[in-house]
Amino acid sequence: MSTSSAGQAKKLGYKNVRVYLDGEPGWSKAGHPTYGSNEFISKGNIVLIDLRSAEKSAAGRIPRSVTIPYATLKDKIESLPKKAPFILYSDSTEEAMSAMKDMNEAGLKKVSLVPGNIDGWIKSGGETTSGPVVTTIDWKRKLEKGEVSMTDFLNVANGKATDAVILDVRTKDESASGKYKNAFSIPLDQVGSRMGELPKDKKIYIHCTTGARADMAAKELNNNGYKAFFLVGAVTCKGNDCTITD
Repeated sequence: MSTSSAGQAKKLGYKNVRVYLDGEPGWSKAGHPTYGSNEFISKGNIVLIDLRSAEKSAAGRIPRSVTIPYATLKDKIESLPKKAPFILYSDSTEEAMSAMKDMNEAGLKKVSLVPGNIDGWIKSGGETTSGPVVTTIDWKRKLEKGEVSMTDFLNVANGKATDAVILDVRTKDESASGKYKNAFSIPLDQVGSRMGELPKDKKIYIHCTTGARADMAAKELNNNGYKAFFLVGAVTCKGNDCTITD
């Protein structure tokens, strides 16, 4: 959606607009780190890993941390939840980067870092806790605010429920190969001008190819009196045969 966003920026009068076509996936694939915000680290549905020794972690760590010393990480990677977003920190940037690389190579793609590690967290005003460490991960996928469950979405898409409609906000080029039968198709950049085509007496379940554009569309529709929810998942269609992978 970067090129679409750049196009909208230019329409609004901005001149110096550039697009990094590879996006966040390309950035991460090249070995560059991404970072979690303090709010996401504190409240997000994540697994927060302290890579330092148990002794250091017991003396002072970020709340909700699971202690997995870097020296033991490779032995435990296979047991980590595959779909969880991970955020790592240490007292060494080199160690945190190495851990991120090890996890990426093991197939764990949602791996970010605490900006500045434990020192950066403290300097930014983040709270710490101490005492016996936690070494067991207890993580379950939770729906985000405004997210529709896969089950509810598929019940509508398959015609088993009629209390909602499907809205596809992919571009015309993306939806040319296929879409859900009877789904409304309105590209994200046209939702504002065409929302009158959608029913206000039913819930609206929105999808794109990942969930980012669907989230944006849901916010716009909800601000205008609709009951909209977004799907997190990669939707691909051939004709009316669509599949979702999370």
